[in-house]
Amino acid sequence: MAFQLVLRPAVLGGPLVKATPLVANGYSSSTLRIRNCLTMDPLKSQKLVLDVKERLEREYTDLPVGRNGRDDEEMILWFLKDRKYSIDAAVSKLHKAIRWRHEFGVSDLSEESVKSLAETGKAYVHDNFDVYGRPVLVVDASKHFPQKQDPDEDEKLCVFLIEKALSKVPADKQDILGIFDLRGFGTENADLKFLTFLFDVFYYYYPRRLGQVLFVDAPFVFKPLWRFVKPMLKQYASLVRFCSEKEVREEYFTEDTLPASFRK
Repeated sequence: MAFQLVLRPAVLGGPLVKATPLVANGYSSSTLRIRNCLTMDPLKSQKLVLDVKERLEREYTDLPVGRNGRDDEEMILWFLKDRKYSIDAAVSKLHKAIRWRHEFGVSDLSEESVKSLAETGKAYVHDNFDVYGRPVLVVDASKHFPQKQDPDEDEKLCVFLIEKALSKVPADKQDILGIFDLRGFGTENADLKFLTFLFDVFYYYYPRRLGQVLFVDAPFVFKPLWRFVKPMLKQYASLVRFCSEKEVREEYFTEDTLPASFRK
């Protein structure tokens, strides 16, 4: 059995560094036990949600309300879990996320507003789930040309697709699968700024929503970029798996649910 050294974010104290079996879905039994430890008595968690809600209302009156606003209890609970039920830490991270959503104009994004870039096929939300019941966000890196495409539009498409994928997450799931198809990747496709933006968005604004990232058939020219960006990805670096097209087909999808670009 293959093993990998995984650095997990602190959940019950200090960081956990452990050799874990390399499994197809990226979750060892140890990881699952740790995630289960983040649960709390519903009454206690509801009290914490109300405490955070009150703090946000008192200290950040200018923040919007409603869905994904400062009074969105579902969103508050998610950030509380991410911050291990620390009120101060949740408030700190949550108010920045809400402000970012407002300033970025997340609620204004639509199929029409990202249509021109989406039509390039450089990224899309797959119609089917993977075998673990997760929505799938696919990026075709060979169609990304940072010197020719507007970086602001790239970011808007990225956020729109994240929102779209998350809207499809089943009630009994919590995260999505990201696939970077690196077949045909060349130096003209390299974009350190965008890759950093992508992982920063997940870390700061969509915590614990990215279950795993597959880098598929990464060519030699991609390796220097990865070595440079890996330290900046924080704990998300441990979610990355380098794999082959064959492994994607056999371990993550059935013949009926496989993305078209991965069919034989």
